[in-house]
Amino acid sequence: MEKSAKIYIAGHRGMVGSAIYRKLKKEGYENLLVKTSSELDLRNQQAVADFFDQEKPEYVFLAAAKVGGIVANNTYRADFLYENLAIQNHVIHSAYVSGVKKLMFLGSSCIYPKMAPQPLKEDYLLTGTLEHTNEPYAIAKIAGIKMCDAYRDQYGCNFISVMPTNLYGYNDNYHPQNSHVLPALIRKFHEAKINNAPRVEIWGSGSPMREFLFADDLADACYYLMQNYDEPNLINIGTGHDLTIKDLTVLIKDILGYEGELVFDASKPDGTPRKLMDVTKLHNLGWRHKVELPEGIALAYEDFKSKN
Repeated sequence: MEKSAKIYIAGHRGMVGSAIYRKLKKEGYENLLVKTSSELDLRNQQAVADFFDQEKPEYVFLAAAKVGGIVANNTYRADFLYENLAIQNHVIHSAYVSGVKKLMFLGSSCIYPKMAPQPLKEDYLLTGTLEHTNEPYAIAKIAGIKMCDAYRDQYGCNFISVMPTNLYGYNDNYHPQNSHVLPALIRKFHEAKINNAPRVEIWGSGSPMREFLFADDLADACYYLMQNYDEPNLINIGTGHDLTIKDLTVLIKDILGYEGELVFDASKPDGTPRKLMDVTKLHNLGWRHKVELPEGIALAYEDFKSKN
């Protein structure tokens, strides 16, 4: 990507989009195109078509999506399917129509079958049943991957798809009901600490295993792949390491300095038993993560405290 190139970051106010924005700024890109959702509703086909026609971006990072944790995904099933399909349909198609040089579509590790072998290789896509709670979101993301490949096949578009593992970091969502597990735990322990609560209740058994990547590491990987990856199909982005939710909980508890008791509520859903990404393809291309989990959690907590 030329330093003067016009680059559109869809979803620049979210955790992923803002990390990509920071990374590009740091690398010396000045011609960055961003719009808030109130300025440009990506669910509106005509608005997106007009935007691409007027602005003609050369490169696109498609990081805009309706996202949430296990509760939100399962509660707003229609919204997650409809809105994510609308966003990616409009952006990907308009990118083709307006002649975008390269587009990166960001998916999610939930695209893989619930009981897929571990670690998750890219070619496990569509080999089994999805996890029920986030199936609508996963189906939308799978459609986005296939759409990028179809536009590559039919029109020769250089559209690539990347699948990040579970993310956390600056500008994360700490909503009590709609957040993912790591930010939800940060909030829980922070509130328990300041309220001197004797115990903290954690959803599920604590046995599922999860992998976590700091969002600024993801942005670094996205920048690297925009320069070095031009293939169909998807590529995983992760660390290649995971831990149990119980171990994660203890780690966050220790970093935040909470001294009360932990109670795991096994009557609540656990979600997928394990979701570890196979990052062989990424490592072979020459990229590895830099921020380890304890350091990343401490950075995320400082960001949380600065905003709460």
